Amino acid sequence: MADPLPRKMEALVKTSEKESFEFKTLDLPEPVGDEALIKIEVASLCGSDINLYKWNEVAKLLANIPFTPGHECAGTVVKCGPSSTVIIGQRVTVENHFFCDHCYQCKHGLQGICKNMGQYGHGNKTIYGGCSQYSIVPSKYLYCLKTNISFLEATLLEPLGVSHQAIESLEVQNEDVLIIGCGAIGLLATSVAKALGANRVICTDVIDERLQLAKKMGADVTVNSSNQDLKNFIMNLTNDDGINRICECSGSTIMVNSMFGMLRKGGHIVMVGLPKEPIHIENTVQDILFKSLTLKTVHGRRIFHTWECCEMLVFSGQVDVKPLITHKFPMREFEEAFKTIFSGKCVKAIIEP
Repeated sequence: MADPLPRKMEALVKTSEKESFEFKTLDLPEPVGDEALIKIEVASLCGSDINLYKWNEVAKLLANIPFTPGHECAGTVVKCGPSSTVIIGQRVTVENHFFCDHCYQCKHGLQGICKNMGQYGHGNKTIYGGCSQYSIVPSKYLYCLKTNISFLEATLLEPLGVSHQAIESLEVQNEDVLIIGCGAIGLLATSVAKALGANRVICTDVIDERLQLAKKMGADVTVNSSNQDLKNFIMNLTNDDGINRICECSGSTIMVNSMFGMLRKGGHIVMVGLPKEPIHIENTVQDILFKSLTLKTVHGRRIFHTWECCEMLVFSGQVDVKPLITHKFPMREFEEAFKTIFSGKCVKAIIEP
């Protein structure tokens, strides 16, 4: 017989516009309708959690107070509402883009960019998030794991899905690929690119430790753009043809502005990182119009196609997400977790409720 559920739970909560979160003891919520109560085993922190912690302008656009943060998590179903489509004991992760199923995008298979989208862990059409011992999630937003990958690995299926969507859209097989930015998304994109048949994967960042990690994730070539001219490096590497595929994960305005000059004619670019400032392309005619390039952007995943692809990549060993996990913290030590993230020494911090 399963252990009885507690009446209380611990969670991080954003209750005001002040920096940080509060560590609170709350009543255990009751699932209704198609909802399920999830016992959260693991959560990981993301760049958007930093925005929410600081409550900056980006956070104000994305989130509504009050809420529990954490949109990358995995756990076990422990209780179900009367119309829930999952069952107790299932191991699950959360699709944090809460789609409406009614708008044009949803009706055309684009639930990941739903016009009326809510966001788990952001206080957008739900107050719940993964930085909690238990969480309520409508069952249609749960991805039920099909293999025995660990909860730790399952937690990173959400960011892996963003990377997979980006690389899949680039059609990288037998192509050289430049990954700009070796944060979690860029590093995962590196592994996905190799798994999907890319020729050479070139990774660039300004932190040598990140580039060393990129090598572990499958990069063939790395370059620190703070002490080398990236465009000259790419042109020398490609016999002045330019690179044919670029995945921009840094959000650096300098990189975004300059990457078009490194692109081969007829090449493809996908943008994932969020630019911090307006973009200005110096040579629009030569670097964009005359190149007949393809420019795509990615927000989220193909629901649930991407989840299934990513789980199988992890299960098969083609993608190993574990090297990204550089730090683990009990949830009570969340301040130390964010302090470590702000230091720049952390790629992925895990929160254990």
